[in-house]
Amino acid sequence: MEDNTAARNHIHSNPAFDISVMEGGSKFFDDDGRPKRTGNVMTASAHIITAVIGSGVLSLAWAIAQLGWVVGPVVMVMFSIVTYYTSCLLVACYRDPVTGNRNSTYSAAVKNHLGGFMYKVLGIVQRINLYGITIGYTITACISMVAIRKNACVHKHGEGKRCLINSNPYMIAFGVIEIILSQIPNFDKMAWLSTVAAIMSFTYSGIGLALGIAKVAEIKTIKGSLTGVTIGVQVTQTEKIWRIFQALGDIAFAYSFAIVLIEIEDTVKSPPSEAKTMKTASKISLSVTSIFYILCGCLGYAAFGDLAPGNLLTGTGFSNPSWLIDIANAAIVIHLIGAYQVFSQPFYAFVEKKAAQLYPDNHFITKDIEIMSYKLNLFKVVWRTLYVISTTLLSMIFPFFNGVVGFLGALGYWPMTIYFPVAMYIAQKQIPKWSTRWVCLQVLCLSVLVIALLAAVGSIVGVVESLKDYKPFMTST
Repeated sequence: MEDNTAARNHIHSNPAFDISVMEGGSKFFDDDGRPKRTGNVMTASAHIITAVIGSGVLSLAWAIAQLGWVVGPVVMVMFSIVTYYTSCLLVACYRDPVTGNRNSTYSAAVKNHLGGFMYKVLGIVQRINLYGITIGYTITACISMVAIRKNACVHKHGEGKRCLINSNPYMIAFGVIEIILSQIPNFDKMAWLSTVAAIMSFTYSGIGLALGIAKVAEIKTIKGSLTGVTIGVQVTQTEKIWRIFQALGDIAFAYSFAIVLIEIEDTVKSPPSEAKTMKTASKISLSVTSIFYILCGCLGYAAFGDLAPGNLLTGTGFSNPSWLIDIANAAIVIHLIGAYQVFSQPFYAFVEKKAAQLYPDNHFITKDIEIMSYKLNLFKVVWRTLYVISTTLLSMIFPFFNGVVGFLGALGYWPMTIYFPVAMYIAQKQIPKWSTRWVCLQVLCLSVLVIALLAAVGSIVGVVESLKDYKPFMTST
């Protein structure tokens, strides 16, 4: 699931509707009494682009290096086509075909189309995904902080000096920041968060793209091969296979945004129908995003060839001009500090609501302590602190950008982008079992499931291989 702060914030931006203000008429309110929506094709496209483009773009050069000049771009185009198709299925489920009522969230659409059991399954998938994403964000932010520190070290001691830096203090620092921010009530309602996230996301992605163009122009040659990394030179045959699978997960992670597509659709005015607007918006945004992704991935591969790094802006990636690299990495850190909260807040709210329902008379859980003008809830403080500590510890144990990104992509792409949209569409349209269309949709679903499972296994193998040379809490990079 990519860094979708702008779209997700919409869930919390509209005030609850008060029936007493309906006298304002249809000029201010929609058919269901909620505030009038003003979104259109361009605003929806902007939300989707902001939701899609994020830190996943940094691993695409490495992914293409594993697949080669032929298969790499083809796979990215195929992911784009499949994502667009299932997005069209998903947006068609926004309104109930019988009552015409709107499903304002992804979970509401699943509950109304597939029932309570699948709604609970979705909840589990979402929360596992959210937890995993916050781990991924901690790792990515730490890598960028270490890269900035390394740049400073190299400038101070010269290019020949090897600067070994332990990443643990930076992960701990990131965790401390998140513990503090997690105590701010209603953090997810801060409208500026989406704006900052969007600016930072385009800053580091744009810098990566520009540096790729500059590097290729400088070396005046295009590196890489038709089949990717060479067996017997960079990797063994087995490693090549696992890396191909992991690359699929990295690409899937870059295209994971379906979880907020219904929320984006809920911002679109009607008429024309929301589904029609969203299909056009999906086509525009995925075309723009795919071109951007292919350019970033291909230019990165052209610049570094089979030795393309897992993260273009750190390690063996771009190193000059150092000030520009520092700006890009700082943008990543700032982006992910806020994005972590956006993805952890729903998890916080779920646990706190459940705890209050199960133990309504427990003062530790339900009672607020007033300190000056601030209301402090001890359960929230302890629970949110433990959550951040757990993600920080796991990040310190498994600080591997590519492996974690690939695994998260495999974990989130299939259920959210493929399975639930297909299942809801079949239920809504009442497509007969074993009909040609039903079979085609099932084949699509099963095919992507196989790819997702292979990507997950490949990513796990990648992490296991990395652990052979890594000592948790001790190794410096």
